[in-house]
Amino acid sequence: MTFANLILLQGEGVAIGTILLLFFLFFIGLVLLIIAIKTIKIVPQATVMLVERLGRFNRVAASGLNILVPFLDKPRGVYWTNTRPGMTSIDLREQYLDLPPQPVITRDNVTIHVDSVVYWQVTDPVKALYEMNDLVGGIVQLTITGMRAVMGDMDLDHTLSQRDQINGKLRLILDEATDKWGVKVTRVDVKNINPPDDVRITMEKQMTAERTRRALVLQAEGERQAAITRAEGEKQAAVTRSEGEKQSNILQAEGLAQARLRQAEAEAQAIAQVAQAMQEHGNPAQYLITTRYIESLRDMTKSNNAKVIFMPVETSTMLSAVGTIKEMFAETGVKQPSDQSQQPPPPRQLR
Repeated sequence: MTFANLILLQGEGVAIGTILLLFFLFFIGLVLLIIAIKTIKIVPQATVMLVERLGRFNRVAASGLNILVPFLDKPRGVYWTNTRPGMTSIDLREQYLDLPPQPVITRDNVTIHVDSVVYWQVTDPVKALYEMNDLVGGIVQLTITGMRAVMGDMDLDHTLSQRDQINGKLRLILDEATDKWGVKVTRVDVKNINPPDDVRITMEKQMTAERTRRALVLQAEGERQAAITRAEGEKQAAVTRSEGEKQSNILQAEGLAQARLRQAEAEAQAIAQVAQAMQEHGNPAQYLITTRYIESLRDMTKSNNAKVIFMPVETSTMLSAVGTIKEMFAETGVKQPSDQSQQPPPPRQLR
């Protein structure tokens, strides 16, 4: 073997050693990288990670940098519905589940489709992972069964008008059932309640009839109030009119009284003047009676009545004298003749 061949063989040995060294260093680096990946865990904010050591729960890794013992500590994977398989972090923020429409039968045997939203939050990640296999799926099933139980005890009209009551009952049912799972159900909202088409058409007709009835009732109530107000106005007007007539009659009566008083005063003054003027010429009363008699005869002559009989003032004087003589005979005891007792009574003055 020549010297050149020895140099060539030596160069090949060096190259093989270099390759082996590089392979060894790559292997060491890969192992160190794997160890670093398994040792250093960074947990995001508002999330936690459960660490198991040799298959048993060890501790809860909080947010930030966490150091694990390689090949001994291992994060526990989360296998829930609607989550990425094998996810190791648990979100502690409030989350929601949007449930698709579910068929529900009410107490009056009407099938409706109801979709709802459930808001929930993990309060104990250890219970959430170890007490329930599929936490999200369990919440969904609990919501569906609770909704059917609550709405199954209610009529269709109550399910449409009492959503707040339904939400409160569902929240209580879910909160009590999920408490041992380390979950807090904060809110349950029923989004839509869809009855069948024939029931919906019937409800629309019923609503139209109800609105028509309310309109008629309101119209009748308005007419009644208007009639009452009109009657009150007429009553007040009648009272005011009566008060006005009363005041007018009072004023008129007072005016007539004042006029009669003035007239009486004037007549009194006239009679006084006549009496004063006729003190030496005769009886003033006879003068006044004669004057009134003449005035009465003048007024009677102006009447169109043909049955009026005029009698002079002396006739009444004669009749008075006859009555006086009769009284005198009655006092003295003289019996009047029978023919005179049967005579008719004296005629009276007719006007």
